[in-house]
Amino acid sequence: MIDFFFLIPIALALGAAGLGAFLWSIRSGQYEDLDGASERILFDEDKPKS
Repeated sequence: MIDFFFLIPIALALGAAGLGAFLWSIRSGQYEDLDGASERILFDEDKPKS
């Protein structure tokens, strides 16, 4: 049972790292334009070769 006590700090550290990465992605603007990426794939921006 005492062997599992090292898992608690590891789980807390991984949770804090995940939360930190999520907060960094919010602050850096990763979620600003959610509709743009889904609409951008529908429109072909390449010019025809003819």
